[in-house]
Amino acid sequence: MSESAAPGVTKGSKPPLPDGLVAVVKRDCPTCELVVPVLVYLQDRAGLTVITQDDPTFPADSDWVHHDVDLALSWHHNIETVPTLLQVVDGAGVERTEGWSRRDWERLAGVGGLGEALPEWRPGCGSLSVDPSHADELAVHFGDSPLHSRRVELATLEDEWEAMWDRGWSDGLPAVPPTAERVLRMLEGTTRHPGDVVATVPPDLAECTVEKVAVNAVMAGCRPEYLPVVIAAVEAVCTDEFNIHGVLATTMSVGPVLVVNGPVASRIGMNSGINALGQGNRANSTIGRAVQLVVRNVGGGRPGAADRAALGSPAKVGFCFAEAEDTSPWTTLAESRGWRRDQSTVTAFAGESPRILADERSRSPESLTRHLAQALAVSVSPRMMQTTDGMLVIPPEHMARFAEAGWSRDRFLAELTEELLADADELVAGAGGIEFGLPPAAAGRRIGKFRPGGLLVVHAGGPAGPFSAIMAGWLNGPRASDPVTREITL
Repeated sequence: MSESAAPGVTKGSKPPLPDGLVAVVKRDCPTCELVVPVLVYLQDRAGLTVITQDDPTFPADSDWVHHDVDLALSWHHNIETVPTLLQVVDGAGVERTEGWSRRDWERLAGVGGLGEALPEWRPGCGSLSVDPSHADELAVHFGDSPLHSRRVELATLEDEWEAMWDRGWSDGLPAVPPTAERVLRMLEGTTRHPGDVVATVPPDLAECTVEKVAVNAVMAGCRPEYLPVVIAAVEAVCTDEFNIHGVLATTMSVGPVLVVNGPVASRIGMNSGINALGQGNRANSTIGRAVQLVVRNVGGGRPGAADRAALGSPAKVGFCFAEAEDTSPWTTLAESRGWRRDQSTVTAFAGESPRILADERSRSPESLTRHLAQALAVSVSPRMMQTTDGMLVIPPEHMARFAEAGWSRDRFLAELTEELLADADELVAGAGGIEFGLPPAAAGRRIGKFRPGGLLVVHAGGPAGPFSAIMAGWLNGPRASDPVTREITL
């Protein structure tokens, strides 16, 4: 047996195979074990060379058996199945057959009467070079890696989880170490080039590539199929309209609230039902967290520095959920914002953690609408009008009141807008002995709580429970934040 470990093989170099007839095998393969007599016969009659992937003495301890100890030969020559029989010219396979087929082996070897005691055909096994336990590491070690991020070497005794916290990369929760293997695997979730710039991320105005998004998605615990959603969400929050710098810098407790619409939500297994706004679903929990880590690690938006929230909220860890489109009697949030139902989108809203409204008695849409209006009227402050947006999440039990009465989204919003009109005389500064309030110029008017389009309505939640949820927003408009919707593409 001789070592064929391809010493010195690096990215881009392809170790040659021995010319002539070559078989790639491994002991941990029933078909490879089956054809051992054929291998010995071909070595004697045709000068066969065997490349063995696991046991250096399989099928024999001999100089015609070479151990592919680092799997360089198997990886560079695209061995996907063992046994593979190749005809090699000038170090490269010019013809091959996979598994065991007497007819194909005889044709390729030019030798008849092979394995007459064996079955005519048997399928092979997966090559170690494509085994999930090796494939990512081999791609990093031998492949032309598209990754350009700085590598951070840790000391032998340094705990990688603690090291990430010590370097300021974590949001306080454990983060998955973003090894090159994991980042490459994450990048399989998108067709975009790793070097494509997704956004310029405030407050440091740092360019964020697809690769950088993937790094933070790994740290957040995302699966590769979530990556397109994270990318679209990063694009949305880094627009001038959303103004993530302002969302960070404000002392209010707001952060990006992400609502996903379209086919992607069910495809990646997002939760739009029971506990949709809570924990327990990997996609919901990690997508929002990945966006926050991008803002932190790429843009420099860390609490106590650019992030100046006086109180903060759990929403700032990561807040993402899907709309329950299949059970909604209304058009979706995305449709209300001009998108088609067959398009996958994410809407970013600068909001706080949800506040619950309970109403188990209202049986008419009119009653429930009035109650919702009372709860929405005190959003942020009952004396702040037209200056903050809001989000209302209506679960099935409350939504049933409107569905049974045949109300559409537009009808509901029109009725709710009317209920939210208030006498400015009661809300001006000084009225009722409260110094905070509307400017004196507002006196004598009736004024609405939200600007047109400033209340986003979403259907989500479990089938039982007489509750709706309200997320108060930050200041709206050009100097603050507007909701932004982006399409999710692969």
